[in-house]
Amino acid sequence: MMRPSGLGSCAPARRAVTVTLEPPGPSRWDEPVGILVSGLAPEQPVTLRTSLRDEKGILFGAHARYHADAGGQLDLARAPSLGGSFAGLEPAGLLWAMQPEKPCTKLVKRDVQTPFTVELEVLRGHEPDAGRLLGRAALERHFLAPGMRRERVRAGRVRATLFLPPGPGPFSGIVDLSGIGIGLMEYRACLLAGKGFAVMALAYYNYEDLPKSIENLHLDYFEEAVNYLLNHPQVKGPGVGLLGISKGGELCLSLASFLKGITAAVIINGSVINTLGTLHYKGGTLPPVELDLNRLKITADGFADTVDILNSPLGETDQKSFIPVERAESTFLFLVGQDDHNWKSEFYANEASKRLQAHNKEKPQIICYPGTGHYIEPPHFPMCRASLHAVFHRPVVWGGEPRAHAMAQVDAWKQLQIFFHKHLGGEKGIVPPTL
Repeated sequence: MMRPSGLGSCAPARRAVTVTLEPPGPSRWDEPVGILVSGLAPEQPVTLRTSLRDEKGILFGAHARYHADAGGQLDLARAPSLGGSFAGLEPAGLLWAMQPEKPCTKLVKRDVQTPFTVELEVLRGHEPDAGRLLGRAALERHFLAPGMRRERVRAGRVRATLFLPPGPGPFSGIVDLSGIGIGLMEYRACLLAGKGFAVMALAYYNYEDLPKSIENLHLDYFEEAVNYLLNHPQVKGPGVGLLGISKGGELCLSLASFLKGITAAVIINGSVINTLGTLHYKGGTLPPVELDLNRLKITADGFADTVDILNSPLGETDQKSFIPVERAESTFLFLVGQDDHNWKSEFYANEASKRLQAHNKEKPQIICYPGTGHYIEPPHFPMCRASLHAVFHRPVVWGGEPRAHAMAQVDAWKQLQIFFHKHLGGEKGIVPPTL
């Protein structure tokens, strides 16, 4: 029988699926983002998938399975993941759970003047059997805040980048030191400057005309950098802060112990004994502690575990490499991953605390994070389980459980800002975002 002219098909109309982001436009990498999917069928099963390519073209991705609510909406702030790269109520899980397709790859941002673009896709059904693409959106995640100034520093021997917040200033100053193998990395300094500080990302080796190794490091280079920051017209004194992770955290302890003008220092998984090279200052030296490579362990998947190659407890021969933290006039905050497999960061933080208190110095604040590995980064950076070690030239494990590590990064980012605002000052009223 012929259908009367002008009448439509009996097939149900296809719903228009939309993805809404909050904030709706570009956002900064360390800020939370809300994700709402509308136009789904009631209780419809869907898979959400995120992906990005880093600056070397390596693909990172995550996925999670969900059910829409009775109204056909999916709000990641209210709907738990039913499985995939993570499970449970994790509004930012599709960011922090991303993993590389190429093993032993750490997500870093080398050019902070360009954003990372995270592609978000909504697929019908549940992976691995997810079907048609229903909707998509792009999350443009920036590092430079609007109005921020980025100054290349080439003053004397100093090789650095200074980030200044919008406004007339002056601002409290912070020197940011990365770990080994990095050269000059700007993304953490850039994000922190967006919270009201003048932050200088300082290279100390393997960059331009700086030494190619850390076998011999000279504290007068760091002293020159600290003085440059203190004398900058946009930086207020009387002292500056230090922020360092891994070898950078260890160096921050040395800078605070030997140099003037240091008011507050945040040490992320650093060592209180000098490692991997000799430290020189004013005719004196601090030798590196000896490593016992016989204690190197190999995991079931062939990665090296270096956590036991340094002595704990410390032996008599280690004392000559102990950084004399009792000389410091700085206030300290130690941020510790209790599953750090690079070295025993909690042990070293406690040893520093004992040494300070034994010399009638203020007890430092120590915040420990269970299930957290070595690389505690700003929020939303995926946990790096293993990557190539710049000294051992082989893949090593860094420790951590992805969810616990992600939650620790959010809290550590908040805690270090509170610490610096308290001890250095800064723009009042700036509250770091929470998830």
